[in-house]
Amino acid sequence: MSTDSITLTGLRITAYHGVYDFERENGQEFVIDVTVWLDFRQAAAGDDLARTIHYGELAVEVADAVRRDPVDLIETLAERIADVVLAHEAAERVRVTVHKPAAPIEIPFADVSVQIERSQP
Repeated sequence: MSTDSITLTGLRITAYHGVYDFERENGQEFVIDVTVWLDFRQAAAGDDLARTIHYGELAVEVADAVRRDPVDLIETLAERIADVVLAHEAAERVRVTVHKPAAPIEIPFADVSVQIERSQP
């Protein structure tokens, strides 16, 4: 497995996920971090974008995945994002972190997040 990677950090996307009605009605900001591992050698040797993953397009794909079809759990959202990333032929492995900075928690906190890693089957 490759040790080369592309990382998108701090994608800020408003969406309507959550268990509570007010989360679904009002929406909130989610912050997404994605690292995708792939082999850069062929892309670098030929200076060929088609042999890597276009990080600008990947950011849009991740944002679209976050915005669609509200779910209860950010764990479900993380799986959805991982599936989108791994749909790229060049992607070998992905790490997804979903932060929910406005989570409905009574105790003061800085962040709540879930993190998953998935690989190609």
